[in-house]
Amino acid sequence: MNADEFRQLALSFPEVEERSHMEHPDFRVGGKIFATIAPDGVRGMVKLTPEQQAILTRSEPSAFEPASGAWGRNGSTMVTFANADEATVRQALSAAWKNMAPKRLLDSGPS
Repeated sequence: MNADEFRQLALSFPEVEERSHMEHPDFRVGGKIFATIAPDGVRGMVKLTPEQQAILTRSEPSAFEPASGAWGRNGSTMVTFANADEATVRQALSAAWKNMAPKRLLDSGPS
């Protein structure tokens, strides 16, 4: 996995747009950020629930870790691209997309 592959996966979900937040790419649905690429391009972030984060960080600790501070305690989860496989990242992005998507999109979104 690399930043370009992460970007392609994030953009594959319905009504996602790429913007910039604090001078690095972010991915939004309904105007809400659900994922970002870090400025270094080595890692990304997915906006999960604390429960979703706990599952990923336990099952894939080399690929996923809580973001620092309150963001991490609230579910923001860092993805180290080099240690992450596409299937798991797709699942994480899907969860993050669902967490932020407007209700009207949830029926048309990924399962």
